[in-house]
Amino acid sequence: MARKGYRKPKAVIGDPTDPDGFSVWLHRFLESLRVRNYSAATVVTREQQLRLFFVWCDARGVVGPREVTKPILERYQRHVYHLRQSSGRNRGKPLGFQAQMNRLVPLRVFFRWLTRENVLLWNPASELMLPKVRRQLPKYVLTAEEAETVLAVPDVSEPLGVRDRAMLEVLYSTGIRRMELLNLTIYDMREDRGTLMVRRGKGGKDRVVPISERAMQWVRRYLNEVRDGLLVPPASEQLFLSHHGESPVPRYLTALVRGYVKESGVPKRGSCHLFRHTAATLMLENGADIRSIQELLGHASLEATQIYTHVSIARLKAVHEATHPASRDLLRPVAKAQVTETAGTESELQEALADELAVELGGA
Repeated sequence: MARKGYRKPKAVIGDPTDPDGFSVWLHRFLESLRVRNYSAATVVTREQQLRLFFVWCDARGVVGPREVTKPILERYQRHVYHLRQSSGRNRGKPLGFQAQMNRLVPLRVFFRWLTRENVLLWNPASELMLPKVRRQLPKYVLTAEEAETVLAVPDVSEPLGVRDRAMLEVLYSTGIRRMELLNLTIYDMREDRGTLMVRRGKGGKDRVVPISERAMQWVRRYLNEVRDGLLVPPASEQLFLSHHGESPVPRYLTALVRGYVKESGVPKRGSCHLFRHTAATLMLENGADIRSIQELLGHASLEATQIYTHVSIARLKAVHEATHPASRDLLRPVAKAQVTETAGTESELQEALADELAVELGGA
């Protein structure tokens, strides 16, 4: 078993002194990304995916970008398609099309950069056909009651339990991503304004999001009772610390949250992103407009946020029950009385609900 903190050394790609080899051009490409202010996470990901391709090429006698042709890229694409996952619960299963896309997109970016730098006269990846990736709806979304059940699992009589409850509350209240939570500092929460500053979000963008009073109370308790006991010199500004006094690694946080979800007995699986899906869906069902959800989640485009209009079915179900002939006559008296309060006649009710549905699903 590898010792903690051990990292497998990077594979050597061909001759690192060859001016036309992959190693030299990989180094220059990554440097160009840093110069253009790409995030460190993007640089690391691009390097990892490109190295996989370069190692594959090296094993087949292709030692530099000038030797790469369109047929070679298509052959690599078929290789990626037939790959099988080597670990986890999906071991032995083929890579998903999103994972395949993640391996191929950096190749297009790399060879486009080489062409712009006049290293190559033409771009062999310009006509590479990428796999079609269908947008999937979140598989699991918690109800409000299920979310409260998960939040109640940490043992708050223990210091780490208080820390864990505070992290879960922040995830649920703000819908921020895993890395955004880990990047929080002690200065990012503004109690006087009820907001949280999310720094270095996806794409390196900052944003301000609201945070609930309850979440702030748990963070305040964590700061007052727990955090100083976790600090290890030199002092860190990170908000949430591990028992080693450092910022928890992403995999640790994923396993921690997944464990609490499993321990809660809720018949759903997930980790940090489960709370992100839950926050967006529940807010939408309770009347939030789609653009407010987009701003909260930090989505660059509205398209990514619109998946929650399909997950949140409460309004569509109400419209269906009020307007569909097969459901309309089966409305419970209480429900019928409630909707009649907002529209006097049945025709007015149908018209009002139809207009709302059109705005929610079509006009957003």
